[in-house]
Amino acid sequence: MLGQVLVQLTAVVALLTLVGVGVIVGRYRLRDTRLEWRSRVRAIAPITALLAGVLLLNSVARQVVPELSWMIDWNYTWPIYAEIEGGFIVWLQSYATPTATAYFSAIYIYGYVFLLVFPVVAYFALSNTRPLRELLTAYTLNYALGLVVYVLVIAYGPRNLIPELVDALLYDTYPRYQHLTRQVNRNTNVFPSLHTSLAATVAFLAYRTRSIYPSWAIVAAILGISVAISTMYLGIHWVTDVVAGIVLAYVSVVLAGQLVGRWSISAALTKRRSP
Repeated sequence: MLGQVLVQLTAVVALLTLVGVGVIVGRYRLRDTRLEWRSRVRAIAPITALLAGVLLLNSVARQVVPELSWMIDWNYTWPIYAEIEGGFIVWLQSYATPTATAYFSAIYIYGYVFLLVFPVVAYFALSNTRPLRELLTAYTLNYALGLVVYVLVIAYGPRNLIPELVDALLYDTYPRYQHLTRQVNRNTNVFPSLHTSLAATVAFLAYRTRSIYPSWAIVAAILGISVAISTMYLGIHWVTDVVAGIVLAYVSVVLAGQLVGRWSISAALTKRRSP
């Protein structure tokens, strides 16, 4: 079942990306990319390798994160629900409809992955590699900082804390997606919402590059907002998780802008190799 879901996800995202390339990127940028792709690959190789390392560490660390979290025992689930959130998620789900559930489920699975993949392709099509390097750096920071918080903070989502009040709309309606999400999600790690932080990261950078891709800035904003709402509507995250995700995205984007402009991994490696 997991294989079928992955094939479907890949096909949908690939189709959306192809449409986005044709509508947003444009033919002349693709022409230049064919001539310059080697130099662009060299420019982004160091941060790409670092991101791959962080993702690998993340996948391994998530297996032991719950145990480390319980050793620290900073459980903020009940304070989030009782002192901050109240019944907001319950109220939000009271407006659930089959159409809304279908939309937000598609956004949570397909729209989210497309939102992360397409800007990599779109920014790679630019002669100036800075936007792409900032994007990949921001992704790296999101995962690295998010993992640290996951270790420190125990937090169960609404559908786990109050299942009698909050419906697991995604899994009740489309149970096959559990095979996909269980590969990356843990019930004790919902603060902050990485879905929200990465979606907001893309939206922030799309706004920054709106002079290059004006239509993408609009699409990214719509998808980013939809992703944030979907995490709450589907009963996966609290509002607190979403707000923390937006803060994490802002911090990651700001730090990425400073690091890319002032520090180069490739330059540092070259300097170390020089006598």
